[in-house]
Amino acid sequence: MRALLQTGRLDPGRRGALALAVVGLVAAVVAALVLLRGRPSEQPLTVPTVAGSVTTSAAPDLVVDVAGKVRRPGLVRLQTGARVDDALKAAGGVLPGVSTGALNLARKVADGEQVLVGLEGTVSAGGGPAGGLLDLNTAAAKDLDGLPGIGPVLADKIVSWRTEHGRFASVDQLREVGGIGESKYQALKSKVRV
Repeated sequence: MRALLQTGRLDPGRRGALALAVVGLVAAVVAALVLLRGRPSEQPLTVPTVAGSVTTSAAPDLVVDVAGKVRRPGLVRLQTGARVDDALKAAGGVLPGVSTGALNLARKVADGEQVLVGLEGTVSAGGGPAGGLLDLNTAAAKDLDGLPGIGPVLADKIVSWRTEHGRFASVDQLREVGGIGESKYQALKSKVRV
């Protein structure tokens, strides 16, 4: 042994060399497996489902009352930017044979609005629903023209104000329309609504 240490050479022989090669190979395989297991791998993302959930979209921003000749009249919930057509679809669509010609289906709806469907035959001489008030936010210029003291020019100014500023939030905003003074406003306020 002393001679072995002095010469610094060790000859394990053929069997010893083969044994060392096998041990080295096993060590390399084990090291490779440890490295591969420690490496992150792609896992599919699983999203838990909640019982009874129908949709994953955000909460609706608008509530619109759809009334008249639709399959399911009542309140419908819509996303911001929804149109009259979307409100009708949410109410189940119009009943067979009902015309939507009086409605602007492309018009954006606003929160709290009422959409009346198939009530063309129930307009009174004043331009509003029979026995009711004229809605400033949905009335056409021809309907506004039927109000006392409002001619075609002033009716167009009301529609232009609505187009420029959005919906009327209150009847008091009629005072902001050019050509409507205090006396004209007093005559109109009991005949219109928002």
